[in-house]
Parts: sequence; C-alpha cells; structure tokens
Amino acid sequence: MSEQLKFIVEQLNKEPFKKNFNLITFDSLEPLQLQQVLNDVLAEIDPKQDMDIREETPEQTVKRMSSFLGIMKYKPPGSFSDVSSFRQGLVTGSKPVVHPILHWLLQKVPELKKRAYLACFLVKLEVPAEFLQDDVVNDTYHQYEELVEGFKTYHKECEHLRTSGFSAAEIKRDIVAMEEEKEQLFKRVERLKKRVESVSNHQRMLEQARLLRVEKEREESLRHQKQEQKRQLFQVEQRLVRSQQQLKDMRQAAANTNPESLMKRLEEEIQINSYMVSEKLPKELEGMRRTVQYLQKVASEPAMDQADIQELEDKIKEVNTQINQLIEKKMMKNDPIDQLVPFKQQALIITRKKESKAKELQEAREVLAAAERELKRRSGQAQGSSGEEVIREDELKHLAAKLRSKKTLYTKKHQEMAELKAEYGVLQRTEEVLKKRHEAVQEKLQSVEAEKGITGYSDTQEELEKVSAIKSELDNKKGRTLDDMSGMVKRLNSVIVEKKSALAPILKELRTLRQQWGELSQEHESKKAQYESCAAGLESNRSKLEQEVKSLREEVAQKENRYHYINSMLEFLSFNQSSVMFQTPGRLVQPQTFSLYGLQKLREEQKMVKENHAANMEQVEMWRDLQQLMECKRRCFIKAQSQVSIGQVIQEGGEDRLVL
Repeated sequence: MSEQLKFIVEQLNKEPFKKNFNLITFDSLEPLQLQQVLNDVLAEIDPKQDMDIREETPEQTVKRMSSFLGIMKYKPPGSFSDVSSFRQGLVTGSKPVVHPILHWLLQKVPELKKRAYLACFLVKLEVPAEFLQDDVVNDTYHQYEELVEGFKTYHKECEHLRTSGFSAAEIKRDIVAMEEEKEQLFKRVERLKKRVESVSNHQRMLEQARLLRVEKEREESLRHQKQEQKRQLFQVEQRLVRSQQQLKDMRQAAANTNPESLMKRLEEEIQINSYMVSEKLPKELEGMRRTVQYLQKVASEPAMDQADIQELEDKIKEVNTQINQLIEKKMMKNDPIDQLVPFKQQALIITRKKESKAKELQEAREVLAAAERELKRRSGQAQGSSGEEVIREDELKHLAAKLRSKKTLYTKKHQEMAELKAEYGVLQRTEEVLKKRHEAVQEKLQSVEAEKGITGYSDTQEELEKVSAIKSELDNKKGRTLDDMSGMVKRLNSVIVEKKSALAPILKELRTLRQQWGELSQEHESKKAQYESCAAGLESNRSKLEQEVKSLREEVAQKENRYHYINSMLEFLSFNQSSVMFQTPGRLVQPQTFSLYGLQKLREEQKMVKENHAANMEQVEMWRDLQQLMECKRRCFIKAQSQVSIGQVIQEGGEDRLVL
C-alpha cells in the first residue's frame, strides 16, 4: 500500500497536475477533496469530466464516474466486487476504493486518453427494440452503425500512417519542392513557346506533333490490346484442353462405374453422416455448451489475486490426493476379474478410433470447404479482373476425385513404406547380429594366429585380395578406356571427312565471291576517287563564283549610292542657280539671303533623304526583283507558246490539211 501511495503522490506532483502533495498531506485529505482529486485525473483523461463536484449531487457524481470507469474497463479489487459496495465507497470517498482507482488511472494515462477519445465515437447508443420496429429509426440506426465501422477503418489507417514514418514537415517540404518544380516547368514552357513562335508554320508543326503523340499512344494501346488478346487466346486454349481432358476422364469414369459401386459408396456416406449427426456432433455441442457455461461462470466471478489462485491450487492438490487414494483402495481389493473387461477395452478402443476418424473426416471436410471458399473467392477475383472464369464446379469435383485417388495411392505407398521400414529394422538387427558374430570369429582367429605364431596373416591376406581386386578393376578400366578412345578417334575422323566434303563446294563458291569482291572494291575505290576530285573542283568553282557575285553586288551597291549622291548634288546646284537668278518686282532679291534659306531647306531634305534611304533602297530592290520575276514569266510564256503545235493535221480524202 505504501508503494501505491508513493506512486500516486509522485504522479500527482508532476505535469500536468502539480498538486505538491506528500504522503502525509495526501493521506490526510478529506473525502470530498479526494473525490475532487479523482475527478481532476478523470478530467485530464477526458475534458468532458472537468467540473466541480460541489455543483452536482453525489448520485450524479457516482453515476458519471462509474460509467466513465466502465468505459475505461476498470475492474474493482476483489474486496469491492459488489457494485453496490463500490458505488457506496465512491459516494463516501473511501480511500480503499479511490486509491486503487487513482493508481490504475495514473499508470495508463496516455492509453486511457486514446480510449476516451475513441469511446466518443465507438460506444454505441442503446436503442430499445420496440423503437427499432420503425423503419426510419431502423435505417438511421444502420447508418449510424456503418458510420461507426467507417470511423474504425479511418482510425486504423490514421494510426498506420502515424507509425509508418511519414511526417508532416517532410510532406510540406515535398509540396514546396514540387511547387518550385512546377513554376520552373511553367517558365520553361513559356520560353519554348516564345522560341517556337518565331518559327514559320509553328502552329502546323505543333498540330503535327500532337497528332504524332496521339498516334503513338494509339499504337501503344493497340500493342497492349494485342497482348491481351493473345493472353485470352491462350486461356481459351487452356480451357479447351482442360475440357477435353475432363470429358475423357468422365467417359472413362462412366465406363468403369456400375450401380453396385455407386450404391455402396452412397451407403458409406450415409452411415458416416448419420454417425456425425447422431453421435459426434451432439457430443461436441454438449461439450461446447459446458465450456461456455464454465467461461460465463468464470467471467461473472470477481477478479482473482495471488491468494485466491494459491487457494485453488491447494484445493486441486487435495482433490488429486483423494483420487489417488481411492485408486489405491480399488486396486487393493481382491475382486474377481470381470470377464467383460477385455471386450469393454476393445469397445473403448474402437470407439476412440471411430471418434478420431470422425474428427479427421470433419477436419478434412472443413479443409475442403475452406479450399472451396478460397477457390470461389479467387475465381471471382479473376473473373472480375479478366472477365473469364478460371475454374468451374465440375472441374473442382474432377480435381477432388483426382485428389481422392491420389490420397488412396498415398495411403498405399505409405503402408508400403511402413512395411519397408519394418523390414529395414529387421535387416538392421540382423546386420548387428552378424557383425557381432564376425567380431567373435575375428577374435577367435586372432587368438589362433597368436598360438601358431602367424599374427596378422588374415589381415595381410585380406589386403592382398583387395589389392588384386583393385588391380583387376583398374586393368578393366584401362582396357575400356583405350577402346573408348580408339572408337572416339574413328568417329571424329569420320565426322571431319564428312564436314570437309560438305564444305568443299561452299569454299569453292566463297573463293569466286572473294575474287568478285576484290574487283568490285577496286572499282569502288577508283569511282570514289573520281567523285571526290570532281566534287572538290565543283566546290572550289562554286566558292569562287560566290565570291565574285558578292564582290560585284557590293560594287553595284557602291555605284548606285554614288549615282544617287551625284544626282542629289546636281539638283542642289541647279536649285542654287535658279535661286540666284530669282528677282522680285521693283527690286532684286538678295542672292545671299535666299541662298541661305534654300540651303537650310535643302539640308532638311537631305536629312529626310538620308533617313529614308535604306527603306527606299529596299523598295527599289523589291521593284527590281518584281520586274525580273515578271520578265521571267514573260519569257516562260513565250517559250511555252513556241512549243505548242500551231495546227492539227486532218486527213480528208487522202489529202493533209493544216487547220489553224
């Protein structure tokens, strides 16, 4: 008890309680204060329990605490197994009742917090049966049960994720990294779009690329479809083979079956089922009922401590002692031997064998039923995934018949193995006896050799016989080895001759082909050298012509610039000359003043000409190119007209006439 109080005080002085108790102050608490401490601990486990017990009646407090402790699966000590005494102890704040509760709660605070959280969702509401007769209430209750089951599933998944090693920080970092990668991809796509927009016909190229991707995806889907069809074809072929084999087996079974064997087998099955229904199953059912009653009795009894267990063990020992004494007394009596004892023993043995065989049969049936259920489940899965049934019930029966035949064969082989093992044991025993006799004879022989003074003669004789046997065996092996080697050499020579005769025409043809290849390679080298020299000359001529054309174009451009400049200067000089000669009525305009005005205007025009020179030159080039294009079209048209026949020869009355 002192250890219990120490633990309670230590836990209450820690976080989150911080009561600052010691053993004396805690033990001297009033019942109401002790109840409040208990309520504080309950409130730490479940915040719904946080309240002042002075604000509610003792009955309400006891009811609330008892229901919560029941949800937490608390079991009172053995001395307070009665519910009424336990409730009375809670009401009065009895230390023998409250202290064990505190000790139990403080030991399992994290576990009880989780249990209290789950209890809010998993403790089902008790709805009276008469209310469930209403359809609306019944449907609502079923929905409530489904939600409870869904909460269980989600909670298990949540716990699994918590214990699987994933952390929220790592997931956030991954999300941030993926967002950054997404932004980078967006920027890259924008850059690629800008680069593509500068290419001519980029929309058409993008459309062609999209169509190419669609066709590749379609090709991949067609490839998968082809593989799926091949797999389905293989499955159909396998089913056909199984069906043909099954038909063959069924025909053989029908040919080898007669009504008498079927009736005999059915009678055996009926007898086995009758025994199972009338004898074995009722006994098992009665035994299970007794077991259930015993377990219910154990569950209804209060929790047992070490003293109760020790008391029960002592009672068991006393009962065993009494049983042994009664057996000894019965054995000491000189009662005449019952003549029915051997028959009873035989009947008991047969009954036990029968029960064991029935048990084995039931286990085999359970295994068969489980296998059938598993087969149906997997067949359903396979049918759901591939749309085809893997195996049918008749095929399963056929497999079961095969399994029974194999089991019979296994039993037979097992029996033969047991007989062989027994024979092996007999032979092993015989070998041991013979070894012992041989050892005795060897000892006697050694003693006789010692008397005659020829010790070790028998061993030497045996070694000589062994050596001679080994020598003869080696000689035989040498002879066989030489014969094998000579036969192998002959076979190899014959094979070599055959290969040579087969390779002779091929080698002859290969020689001619090699000669042709040499001639063609020489011709190829000469043609290649001619081509390379011609290509080099053409390339040098082309580069020279390009340089000449480039220099001529530059010279033409310079001449054109010079020409335009001279024309501008001529216009400027003519304008100056006209302005000098210009006069007004009554007086002569000062040539210097007008020439300055005209010079300013000409400079503006010169600036404008310089600014528009590049555009004007480009326009001139465009017009010149257009003129050349039109001239080329005119020449082509004239050439085409010259090649058209002017007339058509028509023969009339033996004379040729030209029709224009």
